[in-house]
Amino acid sequence: MQKNKILSYLGLATRAGRAVSGEFCVERSVRRHRAKLVLVAEDASEASQKNFRNICTYYKVPLYISGSREELGAACGKEARVSAAIEDDGLANAAIRCIQETGIGGSKYVE
Repeated sequence: MQKNKILSYLGLATRAGRAVSGEFCVERSVRRHRAKLVLVAEDASEASQKNFRNICTYYKVPLYISGSREELGAACGKEARVSAAIEDDGLANAAIRCIQETGIGGSKYVE
């Protein structure tokens, strides 16, 4: 339930034009201080997860690791995606609130 709600916020942000997906675009969004929340697939490689963990820690962007590549891609309306970023303050804050209220449930949330 919680994962579906987070992915629905990602879908809303995508339809509003306030989300990016794909490793290169997400990294660029974080470096340009546009990303408010980064989502990474659980089945992403350890190197990719570590890369996003490091960059999000450095730029102080919340990171949430959950779901599969296919789930992230479906939420964005695209094929499988390893990562996605929400660039809208309101949707990102709503997703973060949802993560904190319902608990993590096996997924990793790094602030």
